[in-house]
Amino acid sequence: MTPNSNESPVRHFNGPLTLAISNYDRHAPLIEGAVTIPNIPLKVMDVGQTETTRYGSRRHERMLNGGEFDIAEVSLSSYLIAKDQGAPFTAIPVFPRRLFSMSQIWVRNDSGISTPKDLRGKRVGLNTFQTTLSVLAKADLNRVYGVPWREITWVTQRDETRTFKPAPKTKLERLSPGENLLDAIMTGKLEAIMIPHPTHSFLQNTRLVRLVKNPAADEARYFREYGYFPIMHVVVFRDEVLNQSPGLAQAVFEAFERSLHMARGRWDDPNWSILAWGRQALERQEKILGHDIWPSGLEKNLDNLSWFTEQSYDQGLISQPLHPNKLFHPSVLDL
Repeated sequence: MTPNSNESPVRHFNGPLTLAISNYDRHAPLIEGAVTIPNIPLKVMDVGQTETTRYGSRRHERMLNGGEFDIAEVSLSSYLIAKDQGAPFTAIPVFPRRLFSMSQIWVRNDSGISTPKDLRGKRVGLNTFQTTLSVLAKADLNRVYGVPWREITWVTQRDETRTFKPAPKTKLERLSPGENLLDAIMTGKLEAIMIPHPTHSFLQNTRLVRLVKNPAADEARYFREYGYFPIMHVVVFRDEVLNQSPGLAQAVFEAFERSLHMARGRWDDPNWSILAWGRQALERQEKILGHDIWPSGLEKNLDNLSWFTEQSYDQGLISQPLHPNKLFHPSVLDL
């Protein structure tokens, strides 16, 4: 599929389009301006979510609740909720962030909790119930370890990005104002916590250990069994933008593909990153997971997306299972 060569994908916009993304290695060529979209004025903004970067934080809320950006990287889970509720946003099948859940669950080393099965009946802390990694972890506890997520009390730290009605029999609580997950687990108010962004000081806390003792092995088995590196984020447009310029969907898709390809090429230099053995680590990863664990496009991600939407429905985040092809602009379904 290619745009009409006589027609620009952008029409009727005053000033540059804004693209809000995180500053990952795969986004660096976009942020630097090494990757552009021909004839499209684009302002690429490094906007954090929980962390504050050059253009601030709370990117998901600013996009999905305020429509602040023309295009943005947002939580897959929160986008599903927004889409289910009829919010005016449409995605393209580009997935800038992926994570396994097994390595993200932490317990105190004196808690007596040594396996995921020990979480039955316990209190587990999350940033929010709808955070994509939270949805994945709840589902994976059941899928991989046989621990039904409804048997756990989930305690959140922050306001939810989008409002929703929890599924029946959900045990959901909120920390008191001013409390955080780290303090709550250290004082015994929580038995485990899910931390997708552990800080350096967090990792130096010798009383905290990962629940899964060899998460890389469990995650490699997960990849072999299910065939994908789980999606966390997706790239979303305000509908107004695509209504005016439908060709933007493919143009932006292709820009992200070029950025990923360029970023991948930088790892050919063994001293490109601060990691002394970064190149060797990439080679080991590719022997285990293969060369294409960041695929774009609907077809290559259909199993991942289908299962995640089913789990979102099971957890009460959306009112009905959404077929993945309903999430994306029609012009990019076959890319």
